[in-house]
Amino acid sequence: MLNKKQDVKEIEIVFERLMAEHGEALARLAYTYIKDRSRVEDIIQDVFLRAFRSYSGFRGEADIKTWLYRITINRCKDELRSWSFRKLFYTDEVMDWRMDRGTEPTPELKLITKYENQQLGEAILQLPIKLREVIILFYYQDFSVEQIAKMLGITQNTVKTRLFRGRKKLAELIPDMEKEG
Repeated sequence: MLNKKQDVKEIEIVFERLMAEHGEALARLAYTYIKDRSRVEDIIQDVFLRAFRSYSGFRGEADIKTWLYRITINRCKDELRSWSFRKLFYTDEVMDWRMDRGTEPTPELKLITKYENQQLGEAILQLPIKLREVIILFYYQDFSVEQIAKMLGITQNTVKTRLFRGRKKLAELIPDMEKEG
């Protein structure tokens, strides 16, 4: 029995570290699906609870980060299909995705950057889920096309097509923003 208690304690330590390292990123990912902060908190708690319960079955074929993202995506899709979610009124809150530029920008540049990020965030949230999820995973979570394909259970070509269509749709939604890559 002592071994089992030690194993549980070790798993608890691992999960505390995983929550600290990935909790915020998983919450941002879930928010792109759900768009409701209070429901996102519940989902992330549920994700870590599910991961904790099934940790012994984790085969290590994928990176643990990828595994947690897959659980989060599946949980969000379950939530989107639920009756209670479809009856909710969405809020217009948009996440602030600020990228570190390495130097301290001027207050004016901060304001412009915040506005552009807000505009981009709002446009991304308007995309259909299939386009939104690959855009978020690729550009904001830095997953490769191959990792995204495995995570979503689709081919790499499908990921590339969705990225192309997502960028094209974003360009239509935000015609004034400077187009990059």
